[in-house]
Amino acid sequence: MTTTSSSAFSIENTKVQMRKGILEFCILGIISRGEVYASDILDALKSANMLVVEGTVYPLLTRLKNAGLLTYEWKESSSGPPRKYFTLTPEGQQALQELKETWNELATAANIATSTQP
Repeated sequence: MTTTSSSAFSIENTKVQMRKGILEFCILGIISRGEVYASDILDALKSANMLVVEGTVYPLLTRLKNAGLLTYEWKESSSGPPRKYFTLTPEGQQALQELKETWNELATAANIATSTQP
């Protein structure tokens, strides 16, 4: 099957949706490594080839904070204004563990479903 811009199915759109679907999981995973600044999160996502922009990450951070999954602390910076550093709450650690389990289940299921073996 080939895709065209007028096609009802767009492989690029599907790829974007897949990335969006795991973005919160990836952000929680990055923050679980220790206290991080928003630009550190963006750098880690970019180095993992997750194509994101600030305008995508900041609303997600706010939503995760409002859901009680992360918290932040303002800290002075030697190179400019104070910075907001994020850490996971216990609820965020639990959510990350549950998402890891779900990710592993989904990856296994997708590998089985798309396997060339009968």
